[in-house]
Amino acid sequence: MTSSASATDLGAATDAQRRTWTRGDFHEIARHNVVMAERLCPAVGLHAGERVLDVACGTGTAALVAARHYSEVTGIDFAPSLIDRAQLRAAAEGYDVTLRVADAQELPFEDDSFDVVLSIYGVQFAPDQPTAASELLRVCRPGGRIGLASPMPEGWSGDLFSTHARYAPPPPGVESPLRWGTEDGVQALLGHGVSWLRNEPRPALQYYRSVEHAVDVFSTWFGPTLSAMERIEPDRQGELLRDLAEVFRRYNRATDGTAVVENTYLETVAVVA
Repeated sequence: MTSSASATDLGAATDAQRRTWTRGDFHEIARHNVVMAERLCPAVGLHAGERVLDVACGTGTAALVAARHYSEVTGIDFAPSLIDRAQLRAAAEGYDVTLRVADAQELPFEDDSFDVVLSIYGVQFAPDQPTAASELLRVCRPGGRIGLASPMPEGWSGDLFSTHARYAPPPPGVESPLRWGTEDGVQALLGHGVSWLRNEPRPALQYYRSVEHAVDVFSTWFGPTLSAMERIEPDRQGELLRDLAEVFRRYNRATDGTAVVENTYLETVAVVA
């Protein structure tokens, strides 16, 4: 916890985060992150029968990929609507996944409960980062693995979140989720509890009909964009959308009028001491 943030501030920030991620339909965004889960599960050496926890699982991105490995999967998220969608997806795909409402900053599990702990653009948004990191380490057994896909300050994710922050600044004293996307940040948060740690930037592509379509997807379904739009004056909403279009345009690799947006994220794999 930073010195300027009190427990009350962090509690309020957590409530605000919950409201933000409940807006819209996060599945419309999270489906672009499936490629991260499909890389992360092999990166942590996931095997059939292992106990896996997907922290801040959203609509089940990593949980469902882990289930395809015949692992024993649990997913938690603090937004009930996201858990509801994850349960629908698991049922549709025929997977026996345990999904429950819980906070990444206070995981309802005993010490050493899991062989593998995963989080893709999830735990990184917990306001109390040191506590959330400690919880990852606590519930993962010694010799178990932690696998993360985190937004980086450089590239599309960094520009996207900094654009939102210009219009709707985060609460004072709360660390940016982009801290998890830096080697120094990961070392500070997890380094004391692991025996081995590797960070590697990786690209992930997102496909849209056009840059304008990408902005429409985010302004319709993405909680942070909807929250920012609600917080600013109507005459500034157009400015935000134009700035978001510029971010998508900057990382668009397509040349045929569509949009293939390159997002570079940090893949972290660690072995718990």
